[in-house]
Amino acid sequence: MEFRYLGNSGLKISAITYGNWLTHGSQVENEVATQCVRAALDAGISSFDTADVYANTAAETVLGEALAGERRESLEIFTKVYWPTGPGGKNDTGLSRKHIMESINGSLKRLQTDYVDLYQAHRFDVETPLEETMQAFADVVRQGKALYIGVSEWTADQIRQGAALAKELGFQLISSQPQYSMLWRVIEGEVVPTSEELGISQIVWSPMAQGVLSGKYLPGQPPPAGSRATDEKGGANNIKRFMRDDVLSAVQDLRPIAEDAGLTMPQLAVAWTLQNPNVAAALVGASRPEQVHDNVKAAGVRLEPELMARIDAALAGVVVDDPGITAQQTPATRVV
Repeated sequence: MEFRYLGNSGLKISAITYGNWLTHGSQVENEVATQCVRAALDAGISSFDTADVYANTAAETVLGEALAGERRESLEIFTKVYWPTGPGGKNDTGLSRKHIMESINGSLKRLQTDYVDLYQAHRFDVETPLEETMQAFADVVRQGKALYIGVSEWTADQIRQGAALAKELGFQLISSQPQYSMLWRVIEGEVVPTSEELGISQIVWSPMAQGVLSGKYLPGQPPPAGSRATDEKGGANNIKRFMRDDVLSAVQDLRPIAEDAGLTMPQLAVAWTLQNPNVAAALVGASRPEQVHDNVKAAGVRLEPELMARIDAALAGVVVDDPGITAQQTPATRVV
């Protein structure tokens, strides 16, 4: 396993970080989820990412149980706050001081730990003063309930504003968690340059574009039974933007490139994201333990410039890279 510093901090995390969105507490039975976590630990993964909203808090519970008994100091546990949880009441959402303080306590209880290594604002809250949000995060850090603070799907301007307030309050933002893959490159134009300037790293989610970059979805053919594209619990909705024949055809053109690199298609996809020097880690999930062992082989892989150019040529015309799309990830109103 390769380990990288997270932002301008002394914290090292595993370049392959295990994430349990859309799996634990939802698509995967708890016993299998635990087996996947054990496989991640066996493969050298030490960093685990979750969120209170995943399966309406159940994902945190499953992860906490799976990691119980491990040496806490050897792990880096990340979670997030913003989206509605519980019954979805008026204060069960957003980044108000009330919701942040109540959410961190709930997350710690479910994760069976006294602190998380990284606490992340899952989206930007347009209805709460940013000063209130950042003061609450500062207090969470001073109380020892989180060691570091990060954000997820914030625009470059939002990151800049948050980082300035954090500095005034005596802590720093060290991470951003955006979607990033060969097909989805919207962070490259603005978020990455701003983050590099401010000492912030990316922890990227969906490096395999919801599984499309695995190559298992073929143009003109129905998706395989049991795949994410057939999951009505949420997976099918999240993957649909990539389920076009032009995209699927271009992805098939990556197959000989992966073979020349001695990698599987999933390994190539994950390794590609890790070539970006601003990326500290790629989040990978799993519904089977063997998927973890396959994906972890992407750590430490160097893709030569010629191969990177071949990837760009294969995907020309289907890459999404408009930096303005990041702003669309900010909910216009607080979600309830």
